[in-house]
Amino acid sequence: MSHPPQSSPASPGRRFTIPFEIPAYWTPEQAIAVVELLADLGELIWAHYGVQLIELVRAEYSGTQTESDHTVSTDEVDF
Repeated sequence: MSHPPQSSPASPGRRFTIPFEIPAYWTPEQAIAVVELLADLGELIWAHYGVQLIELVRAEYSGTQTESDHTVSTDEVDF
């Protein structure tokens, strides 16, 4: 199934959304393999971007905005 690319006004030529369908014919073993892959990917993303993600979530919940290039040392974050 092919969908035409949808461009965002802010980024000409880039897709606004990427349609994605999950096959209904996976075996339980295939489905768990995908779940494990996504969990591993999530762990890698948190390991690399964790501090920035925490700051972003804090900013969203507090109603403030952060600068995208702002870096925070792990000493400044309470875990």
